[in-house]
Amino acid sequence: MALDNPAFNRPAFQDPKSATATRGGAQSGQMSDPYYASQASAQQTAQIDGLYATPPAGSIDTDRMTVEDTVWKTVGLFAVLVAVAVVGWVWTLSTVTSDLSTGPNMAPWLIGMIGGFVLAMVNIFKKQPSVPLIVLYAAFEGLFVGGISAFFEFMLPGIVMQATLATVAVVGVTLALFASGKVRASTKATKIFMIAMIGYAVFSLLNLILMWTNVIPAGMMFGLHSAPSILFGIPWGVIIGVFVVIMAAYSLVLDFDMVQQGVRNGAPRKMGWTAAFGIMVTVIWLYVEILRILAILRGNN
Repeated sequence: MALDNPAFNRPAFQDPKSATATRGGAQSGQMSDPYYASQASAQQTAQIDGLYATPPAGSIDTDRMTVEDTVWKTVGLFAVLVAVAVVGWVWTLSTVTSDLSTGPNMAPWLIGMIGGFVLAMVNIFKKQPSVPLIVLYAAFEGLFVGGISAFFEFMLPGIVMQATLATVAVVGVTLALFASGKVRASTKATKIFMIAMIGYAVFSLLNLILMWTNVIPAGMMFGLHSAPSILFGIPWGVIIGVFVVIMAAYSLVLDFDMVQQGVRNGAPRKMGWTAAFGIMVTVIWLYVEILRILAILRGNN
């Protein structure tokens, strides 16, 4: 009687083996049916097409460093720099009168230089990148770049455009050579670069000390850089400046290599800020050096 009771026909009361066999038989029967087979094939095709149509996971999804994300971080920092540079430019020239009795204001230049140097040291020695400090560095450097650019433009009209175009050209050529694989960072070249950097830092410090102590005549605006060399009287600043531009270009190669290595090794996404910070430091260094070379050349004419 119990077996005739419809309640015992529910799946919970069925023999699992029997139920599985029944389902398997039904499924195999469905798959043998051309209609069901075509339906299953269409579903599988749709699933595969959907996987191909799904966009690849970006840096936000993977929380890993990517070239695109680092580029946008770099662009954002330079946008901050340019915006504040406009303020520094206007501030610097705000004290200039029509009769030229009052010259440019040096405050933006000095504030930006000191603040930028302090923040650069803090960011360099931090173990983890700090976005607010990096953005603040870009702001102070914008004040410095805007101030020093306005000062030199006031003294030598047109020099800022020349320096900007030269800087863009050097960065563009370096990036193109690196992207093509024709220029790469090497251990030997990096050692030479570090030795040259230390030598240039010592020379710059000595030059500043001689200028502050009035050992160098006041007419030599750039100190030892303005002194004529033994090579046809070309100022030392031009000769040294050419080598410094090459050093800055190699520093860019190191920055690009750091981005490439970070992406390849799956570095955390926040390390893109460190790479963007390094690129900004190098580009500003390059721009200031080119600006000085042009000022020395035009000052001697």
